[in-house]
Amino acid sequence: MKAIAAVDKNWGIGKDGKLLAHLPGDLKYFRENTLGKVLIMGRKTLESLPGGKALPGRTTIVLSGDENYEPKAAEGARTLLATSFDELMAMLLSMEFAEGIDLEEDVMVCGGESVYKQFFPYCNEILITKIDEKFSADKYFENLDELAISGMLKITYESEVQEDNGIKYKFVKYSR
Repeated sequence: MKAIAAVDKNWGIGKDGKLLAHLPGDLKYFRENTLGKVLIMGRKTLESLPGGKALPGRTTIVLSGDENYEPKAAEGARTLLATSFDELMAMLLSMEFAEGIDLEEDVMVCGGESVYKQFFPYCNEILITKIDEKFSADKYFENLDELAISGMLKITYESEVQEDNGIKYKFVKYSR
């Protein structure tokens, strides 16, 4: 599976349930890389999306300890609820068998912080939008540059610098 996130210079990913910056280019990158895929996210991440609904053109598995939680979906979206890591993994294996989902290519971990931590060991590729700013954050992603320096990951792609709303950023792909 893969993970996708936007991080600032301190590897911050969010503050008060919101992204750190609104970058149209990053949103486009997210869409291009997640359309038609199975997304894994926590309840708070789902609720931070427009209208608190799963995005169209994707299957979203929401991880929440509340078995009565009913995830909302936009038109053209499919949502499933998993109440534990094990249940979610069983769902993925079932989808692999029944629907032909490729667990390495078709599954994207999308946050938040605790979901990234739980699934990070299973991600062979991590797509990061590196924002060239420091923001006040209360949620963080693992520092992948430190893992690359140690040889645990390698940088396999790095885009040219982009700019939106006066904020510079680039897309970086890390692989195991």
